[in-house]
Amino acid sequence: MESLGLEGPILWYLNRSTGVVTIVLLTVTTVLGVLAIGGRPAGRVPRFVTQAFHRNVALLSVLLLVVHLVTAVLDEFVEIRWWEAFIPFVGSYEPLWVGLGAIATDLMIIVVVTSMMRTRMKHSLWRGLHVTTYGLWALAIGHGIGVGTDMTDSMWLLTVTCAIAVPLAAVLRLGRLVIDRTSASSTTPGGLK
Repeated sequence: MESLGLEGPILWYLNRSTGVVTIVLLTVTTVLGVLAIGGRPAGRVPRFVTQAFHRNVALLSVLLLVVHLVTAVLDEFVEIRWWEAFIPFVGSYEPLWVGLGAIATDLMIIVVVTSMMRTRMKHSLWRGLHVTTYGLWALAIGHGIGVGTDMTDSMWLLTVTCAIAVPLAAVLRLGRLVIDRTSASSTTPGGLK
């Protein structure tokens, strides 16, 4: 490790911090995705702006995930082999919790690859695969809770906030759909009462 200049606790801190920031960014991008689906963006912001922001936050979360994985493998405090980041439940250290992270990583790879191929795929197939982001987000939350060795009060608050944000966005989105459909049916000739 000395040749890399990464001895001591620096890898642990880098691993933990990138894990925390990654889950926050995954939450933000999932919330943006939930709120942006269906045509009408929130407020007066043009849809291409919200989509670009969604993509850029997602890209940043992928980059931080890569740093998180690399530091987890390089850190010698806990032995995690590189393949354990992709093959779930095969490691000796916290196999369940690291396995959840591995599944989330695998789903992230699927989402990234299919998003890069989006224009070459049927929209319904892409959308079906893209919906796995909800699962990867939930698995990442579980991974963080299970592996997090330093869950302070502030870390619990952050985790709970992330865990509430996506379902809350989904409820808001469903509410908006109901309002939109109710408004549409009441303004059509057959929908007038």
